[in-house]
Amino acid sequence: MPTSNNYFHLHLVSDSTGETLITVARAVAAQYAKVTPVEHVYPLVRSQKQLDRVLDEIEEAPGIVLFTLLEKDLVSRLEDKCQEINVPSLSIIGPVMQLFEAYLGAATTGRVGAQHVLNAEYFKRIDALNYTMMHDDGQHVEGLEEADVVLVGVSRTSKTPTSIYLANRGIRTANVPLVPGIPVPAQLETLARPLIVSLHATPERLIQVRQNRLLTMGAGSGNDTYIDKQAVADEVAFSRKLSAKHNWPLLDVTRRSIEETAAAIMKLYSDRQRNRPLE
Repeated sequence: MPTSNNYFHLHLVSDSTGETLITVARAVAAQYAKVTPVEHVYPLVRSQKQLDRVLDEIEEAPGIVLFTLLEKDLVSRLEDKCQEINVPSLSIIGPVMQLFEAYLGAATTGRVGAQHVLNAEYFKRIDALNYTMMHDDGQHVEGLEEADVVLVGVSRTSKTPTSIYLANRGIRTANVPLVPGIPVPAQLETLARPLIVSLHATPERLIQVRQNRLLTMGAGSGNDTYIDKQAVADEVAFSRKLSAKHNWPLLDVTRRSIEETAAAIMKLYSDRQRNRPLE
């Protein structure tokens, strides 16, 4: 049972970084708007002594226990303790591993943190992140042809955070702002290799985000055009017209999270790669 009517304790026990647990737990917890989890995260739990502290804290603040442990002795002891004090526990990767093992007919290696090894995929992500940071907000346009994806859009269409999210998936992403009255870089209009995606939002949404941005920055007068309804509507119209001229796919980010926007872009990119003729 929750500790009170509006919060509960959530214990996340991992023998690695805990990223998998945190992601899954938060995705599920987000479905329960009226209760808030109090997270207790225990990464790198790989010995009985380390587990001792975890069990003490679970007993002190009972709640849901989720874990990603591979060492069977640690799993058994954790599950026994949870049963003893009557709190629910669940292995997040256990059922999935059993499914893999049944289908593949092979036992697991039992390697802790195997998803974090320094392999080619890891270095690909680091390279993509370095590229993306160097080509943020229209910087170094001479290197745009080296991108996998180029995002364009007016101010506050989430170009930068979306670019970083994509880079963390190994996709080299640049972004270029579209500003009425300022010509787009010539390099942008002649790109052959990258997928160019135009991000847009409703004027109302842009004004809301921009007003919040100005408040955060403590900006005063002198920004009337930035949040003027007609001016912003003109920006959106300019962006859409330019995108139509170059046949850039349009993606409405008005009600999309960064993750949803990135997922839509990755699908566009995947489809393009799949349909591209072999060189």
